[in-house]
Amino acid sequence: MRADMTPILHVRGLARRFGGLQALGGVDLEVARGEFRAIIGPNGAGKSTFFNTITGLIRPDAGSVTFAGRDVTGMAPDDLVRAGMGRTFQITSVFADLSAQENVQVALLAHARQSWRMWARAAALHAERAAELLALVGLAGSEARHAGTLAHGDQKRLELAIALAGEPTLLLLDEPTAGMAAQERIESISLVHRVARALGVSCVFTEHDMAVVFAVATRITVLHQGRVLAEGTPAEVRANPQVQQVYLGESVIAEGVHA
Repeated sequence: MRADMTPILHVRGLARRFGGLQALGGVDLEVARGEFRAIIGPNGAGKSTFFNTITGLIRPDAGSVTFAGRDVTGMAPDDLVRAGMGRTFQITSVFADLSAQENVQVALLAHARQSWRMWARAAALHAERAAELLALVGLAGSEARHAGTLAHGDQKRLELAIALAGEPTLLLLDEPTAGMAAQERIESISLVHRVARALGVSCVFTEHDMAVVFAVATRITVLHQGRVLAEGTPAEVRANPQVQQVYLGESVIAEGVHA
């Protein structure tokens, strides 16, 4: 049987304007299955708008988004999650007053379209799977801890487990290492990379830290002023003089070190 060569994500001519500001000026992107793609660019490059448009939080003015061979342009976020597109945010979003396990159970219940209003009855549902997902992201032993008491890095791991509860085939991670110390950032993105590879999940992530990007990305897309400035392997992007100029630091990009 031939492998499915259809791109997991195909974005064509994506454009979005806010008043007089053109946030996206016709972005093209093609992500192969199994890819670990980084989206980088200076502040104001359009990375967050691009992510929010792909994931249905913002409707594009023009262009199309095709996910797993299906046109999903403008589809609601909940419907995209059910179709297999997972998303995490720069600002961690968890239920602080629920335990880590309960947070994942809520996501599993939502994915199964089961009501969880009667929590006493729902408490035992999907408990084993929730524990498995927590172990997968390195939170074994933290199942009973309230999410609000977890360290920032552990909350990011919990958010990853919540996203995985929807059984995604594509994960979009917005600044997955934001707020972490330098060494923790590398460890965290390496964990995401291992988990995605183990589960066969494709991944697209935005990131400011070049050390994080060059540690795991299979390909890199550089946005600048709402357009694709460059794209290629990490080595190709490192050597691109336009990228070096935009980042105002040839040695920073050349060495892949966070300024």
